Amino acid sequence: MTRTVSRDTTRVRNAAEACAPPFAATLREQGKALTRAAPQVLQLNLGKLCNLTCVHCHVNAGPGRKEIVQRETLEKIVDWYAANPVPTVDLTGGAPEMAPDFRWLVARLRKMGAHVIDRSNLTILVEPGYEGLGAFLAAHRVEIIASMPCYSPDNVNEQRGNGVFDDSIRGLRLLNSLGYGIDPDLSLHLVYNPNGPKLPPDQDELEADYKRELSKHFGIEFNRLYTITNLPVARFASWLKRNGHLEDYMKLLVGNFNPAAVDGLMCRDTISVDWQGNTFDCDFNQQMNMHLRAGNNPLKLWDVDLAAWKRIPIRTAAHCYGCTAGAGSSCGGAVV
Repeated sequence: MTRTVSRDTTRVRNAAEACAPPFAATLREQGKALTRAAPQVLQLNLGKLCNLTCVHCHVNAGPGRKEIVQRETLEKIVDWYAANPVPTVDLTGGAPEMAPDFRWLVARLRKMGAHVIDRSNLTILVEPGYEGLGAFLAAHRVEIIASMPCYSPDNVNEQRGNGVFDDSIRGLRLLNSLGYGIDPDLSLHLVYNPNGPKLPPDQDELEADYKRELSKHFGIEFNRLYTITNLPVARFASWLKRNGHLEDYMKLLVGNFNPAAVDGLMCRDTISVDWQGNTFDCDFNQQMNMHLRAGNNPLKLWDVDLAAWKRIPIRTAAHCYGCTAGAGSSCGGAVV
């Protein structure tokens, strides 16, 4: 299975690269340098297990995936964090909450003073077997960034599966009942991904639309909306290629390259870690198997020296155009 996924990843990556000039060359032409700052975010991908199978998923996550972080790996990560307290720990997946030791990890990190983010698909909050998850997150003051591709059912269900919209609304109402989006200490942000090969609209204008529609029809409140560009990676890239959209989408991204977005790219101040403890520049590079290395081996987080980290070159490829198109795109939404 691993060899098949690797071949598919390589084939789609090569197809995307053929449609675009080298990203590093474009940076040079624009007089931009992609350099690291001091890490502000430790993003931990806890595995590819998920209760959903979304068309836009850059992780190829789903209910049948077996890649899931083990306690031994988490203990090494926590030990490293104790000596290197990066301000924010961002938990993602898959559905990170499906990792068996998710609650153990959150409790340990919060006790150590970390600001913890849970990237939730919302529906996991109302899945059988996850009762009390919302209350646990609220008790530990975990910030929630939740995927919500639209405020109308058709677009959400088309992208994420039938019935997902209704379950997402149930999840949001549960979070509101716990104080999320209302209590200043319980931040709730939503994430918009375009439904197809196009760039997101203006983030502030779309946020106003979301707040109006979700409040009017469902009585839901939240803090911010983040617009994120769908990157030509993994499942979405395969969908683009299969439907004959890959070349046009790459032209769209390249044609909208915005040099002003470079300084705000998440790879500059984020350490991305996979379920095995390997390090990457970002979660997208992670899914493209673009490891950071110590000699011939992947660089494990517990071997990272932060003083030396800033000197490691950032790896780039064609999908980086997705983070620099238009208003730019990061895990915190638009960057310009």
